[in-house]
Amino acid sequence: MQIFSFLDWLALSIFVVSWTGYTYFANRQMKGNINLSRSLTTLRGHWMTQMLKRETRIADTTALGILQRTVTFFASTTIFILAGLFAILGASDKALKLAHALPFVAEHSQGAWELKILLMVLIFVYAFFKFSWSVRQYNFALVMFGAAPEKDDKDIEDFIRCANELLTSANNSFNYGLRAYTFSMATIAWFIHPLVFIVCNCWVVAILYRREFLSKTLSAMKSADKAINKIYQQQEL
Repeated sequence: MQIFSFLDWLALSIFVVSWTGYTYFANRQMKGNINLSRSLTTLRGHWMTQMLKRETRIADTTALGILQRTVTFFASTTIFILAGLFAILGASDKALKLAHALPFVAEHSQGAWELKILLMVLIFVYAFFKFSWSVRQYNFALVMFGAAPEKDDKDIEDFIRCANELLTSANNSFNYGLRAYTFSMATIAWFIHPLVFIVCNCWVVAILYRREFLSKTLSAMKSADKAINKIYQQQEL
């Protein structure tokens, strides 16, 4: 007995290609075009520069702690989601009967239902590993902040570069976890119909692209970077 139809396999293939393809595209485009991650890296470099000029850095470590707690929240939430998915998987008979009672949910065999749930489990397991690694990197960054040199010390530029690279890596891991959450929303549409799943995949990719490369947030961050650079130039004159 065939578990998935041709349309299901097509939708699943488009899902995998959409996720991996967009990740490759975004990482490649980031080298030539400014997106949210690249703009944030630039602004974070300004933050590191200003932090080292301050004698008291409590505000900086507090801000970093807030970022860490945000990632920790998502990691904890992912654990609860996984627990819920495993509960559904353990009671798949009852869950399947309940789903078939809904008018907009397509008919599923038990095998197809369980495989779709397992796909969501894999997505959130991936997200958890990305979030947990991001949390660890933010922990490392807190230690690095504590070891930050004084403003008059030599090789201060090397510290700024290393700290920024570590925070960029932490932010990228967090971003990958959020991207997994976004694509998991499209996966829910697979329980309705494969065609709806395909449409939602395309919609998710369009949303991600617009937010990372064409959003008003990106424009504001680019404007802030220009303003900061202008102030630096005026200070040098």
